[in-house]
Amino acid sequence: MNILLILHTLFVFIIGACIGSFLNVCISRWPADLSVVRPPSRCPKCAHGISWFDNIPVLSWLLLGGKCRSCHEPISPIYPVVELTVGLLFAGIVLWLGPTLVALRVALFATILLGVALTDLQHYLIPDGFTISGLLLAVVGAVAGVMLGEASPFAAPIDAMFGACVGAGAITIVGWIGEVILKKEAMGFGDATLMAMVGAAVGSARALLTIFVGAAIAAAVFLLVVYPVGMVRARARGAVFEPPLVPFGVFLAPAAFVTLIWGRELIDWYLSRMMG
Repeated sequence: MNILLILHTLFVFIIGACIGSFLNVCISRWPADLSVVRPPSRCPKCAHGISWFDNIPVLSWLLLGGKCRSCHEPISPIYPVVELTVGLLFAGIVLWLGPTLVALRVALFATILLGVALTDLQHYLIPDGFTISGLLLAVVGAVAGVMLGEASPFAAPIDAMFGACVGAGAITIVGWIGEVILKKEAMGFGDATLMAMVGAAVGSARALLTIFVGAAIAAAVFLLVVYPVGMVRARARGAVFEPPLVPFGVFLAPAAFVTLIWGRELIDWYLSRMMG
């Protein structure tokens, strides 16, 4: 790896980490209906404003020992982890796809999906700020992709529009069926807007595939992780294991990324198996 490539990758990582820092703001403020612009960054414990030199992604958290300079209360390690993750995500995608519009679209799509998963996991809520902005990026990106003539894993403009409708409609039907079976709300409106965004990005066929992949990921996580760990902990306490409620958006988000990158291959593989 030559020095120019190293410097370029480092620059992209820094840009990604900065976007990850903004993602932290969105995750913490949007569920509370707060602006992500004002007031400027502040400590979540003492509300003291954070100076620019204490707001450098990852590095400031390490230098401060994971504590606020003002009140000395611990700052969650989730903040630098998100910044590091998005930085590595941007660097890896640009190394893979090159400095192209497609790479930027994939990186932003993955970042929004990460924000959706973390927010839904923490707050059982998918803010419109993520899904509406993602939907607009998908539509604008589809048009820009056609104009530039770049090969892309994203849907073309017409399929993007159909995909948004199919994604939102399909998850709404799934939610209605779940509500009939469970006798309670099974899917929130945020899941519908999320699938509209995903459908606009991947198209109608892969939007349906996203729901199946999301269900498969959920089943695998429950059977391989949640159930065994929960049973062990319940037995240690002499209690009955009660499965935790995990929102479906947590699983739809990674499923959407999988279907964006490998969805067409999965559909081709399935059709070839069906046709013998």
